[in-house]
Amino acid sequence: MNAPDLDRIVRAHVIAPHPDDEAIGAFGLIAALRARGTVVDVTLVTDGGASHRESAAWPRARLRDTRYRETRRVLRRAGIRRQDLRFLGYPDGDLGFAGPAMIAPLARDLARRPRPDLIVTPSVNDNHADHRAVAAAVKRAWPASIPRLSYLVWPRLEPHRPRPRGRNQRLPLRGRAAMKQAALTLYRSQFGQLVDDADGFTIGRDLRVRFGHPVERFGSQP
Repeated sequence: MNAPDLDRIVRAHVIAPHPDDEAIGAFGLIAALRARGTVVDVTLVTDGGASHRESAAWPRARLRDTRYRETRRVLRRAGIRRQDLRFLGYPDGDLGFAGPAMIAPLARDLARRPRPDLIVTPSVNDNHADHRAVAAAVKRAWPASIPRLSYLVWPRLEPHRPRPRGRNQRLPLRGRAAMKQAALTLYRSQFGQLVDDADGFTIGRDLRVRFGHPVERFGSQP
């Protein structure tokens, strides 16, 4: 598959397993499409509520609401309109272990938006089970004839699959690199704001550098 011509995309659909994956994987792409006047639907599949399971001060409902607010702020920076953002609210951390029975209803939920000209999906090579489950549902939701770009948040080392599938495609962010890095810090719940769960997920310095890399990489296959 050749790289999609962004100038010819009328409507794109970006799917993220958790709040923050859309920014890590495709913030620059989203901003580039919106700058061209493309309608960009963004769907957040899970509620993001499992990143700090042992936090007493941040029970799941509070964390979910916080991460949804953070997502709205982040995506406003990329030009996403409120009406083009959906939260499906599937349980964070459970999706990848629910088995095939979850794939069909999720595929139906994803396909309830207008048919896109471009689908941006997590990669089936991702090391996170939720990401792989979402990738499987995306594959089922729309015909294979619709062009896809896949992004990788957590590379798999065993087996060694460090890239998305298919032909590797690069999007240099140039002037949008600093914009992406600043937007990522708006996910304060992931940057150390929650301090009463020693095992909770935190984006440290190394991840911040990797997630804010000035080049976004995509695969031509899911």
